[in-house]
Amino acid sequence: MPTTGTPRTIPPWVWALPPVAVLAVVFLYPLALVIQESLAPGAYADVLASASFREALVTTVWLAVASTAGCLVLGFVLAVVIAFVPFPGGKAVSKFIDVFLSFPSFLITLALLFLYGTVGMANGLWTDVTGDTTGPFQFLTTPWGVLLAEITYFTPFVMRPLLAAFSQMETAQLEVASSLGARPLRIVRQVILPEALPALAAGGSLVLVMCLNEFGIVLFTGAKGVTTLPMLVYGKAILESDYAAACVVAVVNVALSVGLYVLYRGVSRRADA
Repeated sequence: MPTTGTPRTIPPWVWALPPVAVLAVVFLYPLALVIQESLAPGAYADVLASASFREALVTTVWLAVASTAGCLVLGFVLAVVIAFVPFPGGKAVSKFIDVFLSFPSFLITLALLFLYGTVGMANGLWTDVTGDTTGPFQFLTTPWGVLLAEITYFTPFVMRPLLAAFSQMETAQLEVASSLGARPLRIVRQVILPEALPALAAGGSLVLVMCLNEFGIVLFTGAKGVTTLPMLVYGKAILESDYAAACVVAVVNVALSVGLYVLYRGVSRRADA
């Protein structure tokens, strides 16, 4: 009577081969080409010593830090209002935050251009009322316009983890604090803010990483004199055809992003713990 052999099991590492192969072709191989191109003789020395690179690095860092700070403040205030202040349509606003996260960054910038651009609605109303040939709202083509666009676009990325954290808070804490005579600002400072710190840290880390790599907002605002690292990569590669220099800047940008991503993952683990 024939015996039935035990079925062969496929080793776990075999299942990992297809995604690893796709990752290697789509991501690792192009990244290796960029790194190889950046290793051209003298490329790093020339780029790192150039004034344009230093200015782009400083601009990238201060815009990312300032945008993250603005997103943290605005996102916290809005999340507190949505989560703890009853008002009609509060749930719809909370759901809209999820939809907003799917919007492309250039769409928000385009909306700001319609409102505050040189020929936007605000300047149009001003010229119609005063008869002036130009309106006073010209800030979108400055670093402040880029900062406003980034804060507008990235604030929901801070609000989403905050709203999730607030939904798990025990309302009894707020009721007890209120019954003891604590004013709203004190409740926010001593009860809500400590609970929100892990979510703020996770959302802020994510926004900081995304701001460092933002390209569409800077491009669509047309801000003169605002050159970030992604814009410098574009200029070196497309406008100057200096691919070695572009790859050097790209490697530096990737290194900054990976370092901040590691920080973000560490903060996220603590927030989930």
